[in-house]
Amino acid sequence: MSELKDKIRADLKEAMKAKEKQRTGTIRMLLAAIQAAETEGSKHEVTDEEIQKIIAREIKKRRGSAEIYRDNERADLADNELAEAEVLEGYQPRQLDDAELAELVDAAVAETGAESMAQMGAVMKAATAKAAGRADGKRLSAAVKARLS
Repeated sequence: MSELKDKIRADLKEAMKAKEKQRTGTIRMLLAAIQAAETEGSKHEVTDEEIQKIIAREIKKRRGSAEIYRDNERADLADNELAEAEVLEGYQPRQLDDAELAELVDAAVAETGAESMAQMGAVMKAATAKAAGRADGKRLSAAVKARLS
């Protein structure tokens, strides 16, 4: 079993003992998403890298939902979604700050030899691989666009 999955399960037990409803529910949801990924297609145990992708996807869902709730003046539901995203963020590696992100994008541009927006796809591919879950796709895309334009 992956180390990250073991940590998530241990955190679930801890949250249940502490009677933290929000955290318990969020971690259960995450474990359900991991289990769904394991049983999807060819049955296999997911790696830590795959779990990181699942976590990033779930965070993106929560933030999107929170935005929709805010637009519809449902701050209570938006706050709940953001609280879930915050719990999930605890399982992600430390996120890159702006300077580190710019440095990473510069390295990806140099590696690909890109000079215009037409080569953004190649730069994004290289930058995404280098970021390895340490930067949100939106932030990465914005940094690449700013660098290439």
